[in-house]
Amino acid sequence: MTIQLYELAGKDDRRFSPYCWRARMALEHKGLDYETVPVRFTDKDLIAFSGQERIPVVRDGDNVVSDSWDIAEYLERQYPDKASLFGGGVGHGLARFLNVWTDRVMHLALIKLVIADILAHVDEADRDYFIESRTARLGKPPEEIQTRSEDDVRAFIYAVSTVKAALGSNNFLAGNAPAYGDYILFGAFAWSRSISDFQLLKTDNPVYAWRERMLDLFNGMPRNAVGYDV
Repeated sequence: MTIQLYELAGKDDRRFSPYCWRARMALEHKGLDYETVPVRFTDKDLIAFSGQERIPVVRDGDNVVSDSWDIAEYLERQYPDKASLFGGGVGHGLARFLNVWTDRVMHLALIKLVIADILAHVDEADRDYFIESRTARLGKPPEEIQTRSEDDVRAFIYAVSTVKAALGSNNFLAGNAPAYGDYILFGAFAWSRSISDFQLLKTDNPVYAWRERMLDLFNGMPRNAVGYDV
């Protein structure tokens, strides 16, 4: 049976959830057959079967899993004969660290550079919901958060410098081949690329080269997704 991945979607079939990108890349890594189901912000009824209101959601036969981290762990347990997402206990621990770091550092830096750009790409029916929910969560409307001030850009550059240092001379954060830690961080860049033409990385930055390699994975699936060529 084909696995179903319920993903956040906007206008022109843009898929701009970093967490959904993590789940999609994990499914690709495992080489599993799956289909995506687009879900708008206000389409909560489509995932009511999961018993909660957040995406991504994976439906695999009778098994239903939500939360990108839980999905990755489920796929690793359920399909041990497929390529490992973590490469063992050490890789699992490092991926968990990246999961927290990306959410608490990279996403917070990125939000101030691109969050308001999402408004041009959500369905009209979702626009008010997005503004109200993000204002309640972040304390300000998206247009006031996205300042792109010198301090905001500097904070993002500092976060990127950490990734650069972690990469070293490796092609991927996990070494010579990508693993779930790479997919966690890549989700942030895939999110930005899907909704904003803001140039985040200079082309001579090793993190730019890493992102290019990530975009070319799985026969170029990430690169071929609707987004900006930045």
